[in-house]
Amino acid sequence: MPRSARVIVVGGGIAGLATGLNLKDRAASVPGGLEIQVLEAGARAGGRVQTEHWNGFTIEQGPTGFLDDAPPTAALVERLGLTTELCRADGAASTRFLFYNGCLHAIPSGPVAFLRSPILSRRARLRVLLEPFVPRGSQGADETVHEFASRRVGAEAAEVLADAMVSGLFAGSARELSLASTFPALAALEAEHGSLVRGLIARRRKARTENRERGYSRNGLGPGGRLSSFRQGLGTLIHRLATALEGAVLCDQQVVSVEPVARANAVAPAHGAFRWRVTTAAGTRLEADAVVVAVASRDASSLLINADRVLAQTVGMMPTAAVVVVALGFETRALGGLPSGFGFLVPRNQGLRTLGCVWDSSVFPGRTPGGTMLLRCILGGAHDANAMQADDESLGWIARRDLETAMGITASPILARVYRHPLGIAQYVCGHRDRLNLVEQRLRELPGLWVAGSSYYGVSINACVDKARRQADEILAFLGAPSTR
Repeated sequence: MPRSARVIVVGGGIAGLATGLNLKDRAASVPGGLEIQVLEAGARAGGRVQTEHWNGFTIEQGPTGFLDDAPPTAALVERLGLTTELCRADGAASTRFLFYNGCLHAIPSGPVAFLRSPILSRRARLRVLLEPFVPRGSQGADETVHEFASRRVGAEAAEVLADAMVSGLFAGSARELSLASTFPALAALEAEHGSLVRGLIARRRKARTENRERGYSRNGLGPGGRLSSFRQGLGTLIHRLATALEGAVLCDQQVVSVEPVARANAVAPAHGAFRWRVTTAAGTRLEADAVVVAVASRDASSLLINADRVLAQTVGMMPTAAVVVVALGFETRALGGLPSGFGFLVPRNQGLRTLGCVWDSSVFPGRTPGGTMLLRCILGGAHDANAMQADDESLGWIARRDLETAMGITASPILARVYRHPLGIAQYVCGHRDRLNLVEQRLRELPGLWVAGSSYYGVSINACVDKARRQADEILAFLGAPSTR
């Protein structure tokens, strides 16, 4: 009878928890069985995905939600019994705004609205209309988002629209982030169709056809994703994941080293001559047949230095941008009514330190006490690293000043919360694909070791859940479990 195998997952964020659950659900397929441990350095699991409930307010400390068009996430929601807890963003949330030249402008949703919008000059709007006639770029070139946007839609659109999008979504710089790694779908549109406009038209037709054939609607868990969350916030997903792992999640367990050791009685001897030792800050040493390092790149680099110096150094070259979320609650009557829409983004050099603001009360109604509203401002990022050093009171005043400038809000908030994320959002700067290829190459020389999380294959919840499923398949195959594919 073979002995049971052990897998240790370092990091209890969404990637680590989803990996652990995928392994647990198929543990019986591993010869001898499988023991799983998820070690989380913090006091609770979830990483940036946390929800606070305060005096009737449901406040997201990190991401707002996830798009419901990803089958792996839909399957995870169903597996956890959370389908009835799902809630979709209000229809008004489809409208986004841009703070530009001193006021808010609705971001155009179609060609006619775009031509009428004052966001860009007339000349810049005409330049955007020429996009279908711009030739393809060089195949294989790793352009920045700014370079790509300038080439396809013109310099002004790149400075205003692309900059705001990158700042708001990634807290990054459009002049540094790689288009192929950050927005691979846009790169694919140009590669496949030679034009963003032609590609979007083709994709839209295909999505409509698939919706009809599969019986999906745009509001369902199928193509045509809609922003979704849970009635009590994204923390519901973390809580249910941790519960489903049945005691395998151990918090306050900071890992300081992951390294190979001589293998004895190997579960999968064909895959290498060593096991893995995980050492905690308390001095506890644990051995495992496989380890998944599912923490931010900076932390992963220090953990892996004894395993492979080149791997550790390469992972350490994948930066993150620190972000701060400032949540402010107001009485609705003091503001003259609720704003309608998702929120607004801010291009750089517009006089605000806020990267973007989410109007939570409009996106997911019912998450605040009656007669109140909740706004969340995001500060920091690649353009404003000093924001993390400011105290909570100063950050609150910065957010209030920016809301007064952008929205005319002068009322005092009835709620103020500040949430700091020092390792906030991964920055896929140019060269990310090459670094990722090198990481994968080194890992092939270290059987039984995986890295996971938003630092590598996508920053969204959907991306982390999808990669967790695929990596779990790889780990199970490594341990000798039969394939289900």
